Amino acid sequence: MTKNIKEAVKLTYTAAVKKGSGCGCGPSCCSPEDTLSFLDENYEKVEGYQEIADYGLGCGLPTEIADIQKGDTVLDLGSGAGNDVFIARNQVGELGKVIGVDFTEAMIEKANENKSKLGFENVEFVLGDIEELPVTSQSVDVVISNCVMNLVPDKNKAYQEIFRVLKSGGHFSISDVVLNSDLPKGILEAAEMYAGCVSGALEKNEYLNVIENAGFQNLEIRKEHEINLPDSLLLQFISKKELEDYRQKKSAIISITINAKKP
Repeated sequence: MTKNIKEAVKLTYTAAVKKGSGCGCGPSCCSPEDTLSFLDENYEKVEGYQEIADYGLGCGLPTEIADIQKGDTVLDLGSGAGNDVFIARNQVGELGKVIGVDFTEAMIEKANENKSKLGFENVEFVLGDIEELPVTSQSVDVVISNCVMNLVPDKNKAYQEIFRVLKSGGHFSISDVVLNSDLPKGILEAAEMYAGCVSGALEKNEYLNVIENAGFQNLEIRKEHEINLPDSLLLQFISKKELEDYRQKKSAIISITINAKKP
């Protein structure tokens, strides 16, 4: 099942590259709602923003509250076409470094193409799995990620890997999707919705426990907002009766941005 999930995610994000726009966290390839987005903020005024790398796949602006300093080494997990990497590069300056890790080959190719166009030297894109990061232990000052962690089947292992690569005193700022209650079975079983960052999401308290169990301290939810998926999208995966029950239960899909520190 884990292999199937990862293959579905790869296919979805490869399609995003071919389409040139969002197809994962945000607008779904299978959705009639092409303008659907999980992001309630605007990237366009963020320093370092490069439109060519923005596929509308995020659900937050982790770089804006990550306290990235000049000279830092920053790691972006699920870096896509390089959107948050290029913003972080602006923050670390010429003496810093930003590494982007993604396990979709097409995204790495696109990110390197964008890097070449922009002429950036202190940026590196690496093909790799978040559950087994190709990054040296205790080598990173700040880890960022934008609506990617819940795509990872083994979240415990993923956060243990983040803990491993961070230096002592290092921290992360991660935007992600969590739930306040159970989702209908039809949504949970839909691979397309998994790649859309919904069915892979954990219940909020369970998610926070994963982070604490990995050894992180000073956990703080810095931003939080509810994501409202349109009926037209949900009805592709569940019946009208299931949709009615879902709405009556006031189940919610929530975007959160979390900061936490490695002791």
